[in-house]
Amino acid sequence: MLTIGDPTKLKVVKDISRPGILFSLARPVGSTRLFCGCSDGKVYDLDISAEKPEAKEFVGHESYVTGLALAGGALVSGSWDGSLIWWNIETREQIRKLTAHAKWIRGITASPDGKLISSVSDDMTCKLWNAETGELVRTLQGHEPITPHHYPSMLFVSAFSADGKYLATADKVGHVVIWNVETGSKLAAVEAPLMYTWDPRQRRHSIGGIRSLAFSPDGKLLATGGIGQIENIDHLGAAARIEVFDWQEGKRTHEFPGDNYKGLVEQLAFAPGGEMLIAAGGDNGGFIKFVDLKNNKIIHQDKTPMHVYAMSVGETWDKLYAVGHGKIVVLEFKADPPAPAAEAAATVEAKSS
Repeated sequence: MLTIGDPTKLKVVKDISRPGILFSLARPVGSTRLFCGCSDGKVYDLDISAEKPEAKEFVGHESYVTGLALAGGALVSGSWDGSLIWWNIETREQIRKLTAHAKWIRGITASPDGKLISSVSDDMTCKLWNAETGELVRTLQGHEPITPHHYPSMLFVSAFSADGKYLATADKVGHVVIWNVETGSKLAAVEAPLMYTWDPRQRRHSIGGIRSLAFSPDGKLLATGGIGQIENIDHLGAAARIEVFDWQEGKRTHEFPGDNYKGLVEQLAFAPGGEMLIAAGGDNGGFIKFVDLKNNKIIHQDKTPMHVYAMSVGETWDKLYAVGHGKIVVLEFKADPPAPAAEAAATVEAKSS
């Protein structure tokens, strides 16, 4: 059985400064090789286990690289320029480039089996692509293009369930749709309206939205992350917010309105077993939160050296790789080894049983 690290032991063990903003991250399983999508339109390839990591460039986008996914032996990147690019990860050459969406791509993700790529865009569509051939499988439309206050909405994020059967998509007004991946049919919807703020007086403008999604390992729960109600919409001046739903029953099971840290919850990840949730994000600064769903409480939270836009959890569940404003960091939360006396007692007990 996998033993999860101790969140209270969280510490930064590597801090690498990079120019620009790193919006997206992909990491091969079991590897310290990171692919990072940047605000300069490039993708960077770094092995952060090296003493002085060398950044190798993938050049092909014309704007922010806001999504990265590894699938079928290739790296796929999505950008605000509306394109998807498939890359050979060893030669850094383009395999194919598609004009995928009419507006900015907000994010992409790969299905657990690596056969599909999901892309979401401000054209308010989610598209599923064959990861091997690049062919469009289907387009999912379940989000209104205009907010209730008559301004353009945004479709920020999508997430697959662990078994690949379900896909969730979420938008600016807090509307979440859960889809059957095989048929493309809409299965359910849940709402998190407190993650959307409308200012009718000073700016006549809205802000917020659901920025992160994660299914529990068994697919029964869906976690959503964003920001609470904002007083000054020119800044991310509200507490980071998490809501968890039993999406099949259509009810909210957990609510964490935030306390010490302000900003957007940009990333969510369930630990194996589904009882712990990791959240990361930020405003001017950044944060990591470890949430105990079983006991409905925050286990530990701490600041990070930057606003975190994307993270990857290590396979041993005691390490995090994170990227964001001008930095790549590695954080560890390893549990202390058992005391010698405790080890001896355990050995004696095992022999006597």
